[in-house]
Amino acid sequence: MFDLRRLPDRWRRYDVTVRDLPFALLLAAASFVPWLSGYGTQVGNLPQRPFDALAVAVVALESLPLALRRRWPAACLALVSAGFAVDQLRAYHAVSGTALAIALLSAGAHQERHRITTAVLVSVAYVPLAVELDRRGSSEGVSGFVTFYLALVIAWGIGAWLRLSRAAEAERRDHLAETTRVAERTRIARELHDVVTHHVTAMVVQAESARYLTAAPERLDQALTAVTDTGRRAIADLRHLLDLLNPDHGTEPVAASVGELDTLVEQTRRAGQPVEFTVEGHAAGTTGSAEVTAYRVVQEALTNALKYAHGSRTVVHVRHGPRDVTVEVSTDGPGSRAAAPGGSGRGLTGLRERVGVLGGDFSAGGRPGGGFVVRARIPAGSHA
Repeated sequence: MFDLRRLPDRWRRYDVTVRDLPFALLLAAASFVPWLSGYGTQVGNLPQRPFDALAVAVVALESLPLALRRRWPAACLALVSAGFAVDQLRAYHAVSGTALAIALLSAGAHQERHRITTAVLVSVAYVPLAVELDRRGSSEGVSGFVTFYLALVIAWGIGAWLRLSRAAEAERRDHLAETTRVAERTRIARELHDVVTHHVTAMVVQAESARYLTAAPERLDQALTAVTDTGRRAIADLRHLLDLLNPDHGTEPVAASVGELDTLVEQTRRAGQPVEFTVEGHAAGTTGSAEVTAYRVVQEALTNALKYAHGSRTVVHVRHGPRDVTVEVSTDGPGSRAAAPGGSGRGLTGLRERVGVLGGDFSAGGRPGGGFVVRARIPAGSHA
């Protein structure tokens, strides 16, 4: 069964020449309607002449080229102008004479090259037409011909304004698309940093520990199993991110959330870091970006603890409030102070920007009694 709602979409798939042809045919047909006779665009005010065989050709020359007005605007304007000149000199005053204004507007809107040349040629061609009309007894006078010329200039100007507006809109869309691409690349870079840094750091620490366990096969096997599990999780996370970079990916990657913190904490413990983990409250079903950001805060803090305070007591506390998620990760020991100045600093800086974008608060620094603490308050609900 034919669906009328899909008709506009199907119509837009046709070439612009096909879509412009019906209007050209309609204008040609209207020129032969008796009660519209003499109502076309005209200059010179010569006495109207009845249609003859030549009038049919003139109407066709004026109206049918409008089918080309977007595909070849300069050619359309040249043909319509020639037909208009004959129409005025023969004094048919056909409705199809209106095509001149449409052709001028279309040329101003769609012609990409040689616009000034086209405008000059049309202006120059208008002079002999005006002179010949005056010689044949036109009552327009100089002021009438100048007024008509200015009307043609306005039609051209409207088309030029449309073209500039369209170009400005295209530039705005391109700029928006580029800004979006840059933001997406930055986000993916942060995700890669978080994933790779945490997992690789855990694997390095686990591998270093395994070096000293050769005399205890069971513990050595546990350490190597932990390295294997961490590597597999790193590969899985990287695959999710690479799916984002693949333009043909069919599904969105599953983002990590607070609900997966148990796995993250257990992984850190297996790397030799004593971690105390507590959760207060329950995560809402629509926290969205807040959940992902909270997970990344804990992940980055545990990565720093593994790097700079390996073996020191680390406490992770997550509280789910009605309007926000609060995260606090503290690590004991003087060595943990190195987490702030050490490394590239990209992780903490990226987290501060993530939390700031969501309207939250983030801080990271040493504690008066020694150690290092990372705190974040992330608004939830409105950013789902």
